[in-house]
Amino acid sequence: MKIALMDSGIGLLPAAAAVRRLRPDADLVLSWDPDGMPWGPRTPEDITERAIAVAEAAAAHEPDVLIVACNTASVHSLPAMRARFEPRLPIIGTVPAIKPAAAGGGPVAIWATPATTGSAYQRGLIERFADGVAVTEVACPGLADAVHHADDEAIDAAIASAAARTPDDVTTLVLGCTNYELVAERIRAAVQRPGRPPLVLHGTAGAVAAQALRRIGVEPAPRAAAEATLTVLLSGREASLPDTALSYDEGRFLRAVSPVR
Repeated sequence: MKIALMDSGIGLLPAAAAVRRLRPDADLVLSWDPDGMPWGPRTPEDITERAIAVAEAAAAHEPDVLIVACNTASVHSLPAMRARFEPRLPIIGTVPAIKPAAAGGGPVAIWATPATTGSAYQRGLIERFADGVAVTEVACPGLADAVHHADDEAIDAAIASAAARTPDDVTTLVLGCTNYELVAERIRAAVQRPGRPPLVLHGTAGAVAAQALRRIGVEPAPRAAAEATLTVLLSGREASLPDTALSYDEGRFLRAVSPVR
């Protein structure tokens, strides 16, 4: 079994770690695009072109399924990617977890890249799943890029800026970019208000990992023998996990349990 994940940057690490925990025996292919990231400020057409190129690099390794572990690519490029690769290669998209977040009643804030914030796709999810719930869309320029480069000062500045634009009464926060899951607790600390109930965060890593297994008819087997490999592709070039990836728990976990091929 081989499962591929793609993203503009290291935001694919949370979903990859979730897959590894569910199936320690699955070979992983991680494909991202340091030459072209960040994708957030790009046009939808440019995002689609970059996403398909990164997916092609992963597809060359003949995975059983490909997780698009990127909200921006999923919002803008899923139809084109599915037309390109399916049914030969099943495609699993990643969209903001608005439905489960709105189920709690809100108020809800959605942190996302500028390309995802205000997109027709995200607005459609809000209209479909959050009718009657107070929802604030918060664009987070620079945060995905700062997380990708493990730039602590820039991460703190971007989080502080987004937190200042998040209403004080928010009870639930949607992490609408997979990169943000790598700094979830830093986001929680910045948004949590004194005297308010504990903030609920909604990411996507666990859900997309489980969906990928369902799509190929495989059950979770967390106790399976951990004898799988890890292939890393940086804009199509085989490489090791970069030091920036190892700045995060998920990257260190993947290196510890999966030898890079």
